[in-house]
Amino acid sequence: MEITNVAVQVPKDTNVIIAQSHFIKTVEDVYEALVGTVPGILFGIAFCEASGACLVRSEGNDPLLKKIAEQTALSIAAGHALVIFMKNAYPINVMRALKDVPEICTIFCATANSLEVVVAESSQGRGIIGVIDGSKPKGIEGESDVKWRKELLRKIKYKL
Repeated sequence: MEITNVAVQVPKDTNVIIAQSHFIKTVEDVYEALVGTVPGILFGIAFCEASGACLVRSEGNDPLLKKIAEQTALSIAAGHALVIFMKNAYPINVMRALKDVPEICTIFCATANSLEVVVAESSQGRGIIGVIDGSKPKGIEGESDVKWRKELLRKIKYKL
């Protein structure tokens, strides 16, 4: 078995969600979940089919984000990998809706950070082991860090 890391660059003002799903209708169901959750969301979805034609299936309402999702899914090239790039919404806005999509098995990450997808390859194919998202901690937050965090969450209206 060979293990590799696939770098994923996330464009400015964009978030990515990497998941595993299991059925060809995934892209259509995820499309419906996203547009039904956040008005004005822009996104591209790509799904690596793991049997049959083994194509990258895609949908989206933004051609550039759709293309980036397709290219990223093709570079990950793991069976049933699902890639969503989105703008005008944060992952927290869509996570519950995505978890309710019956085909989605696992969500590996939801981030605006560039990341690495850790992929294992055997004679059967490829699969996602996990992701490396962001930097390691530099310490534990102090009082001023807590104050900054609380102020930020209220400023961006995620807390009252």
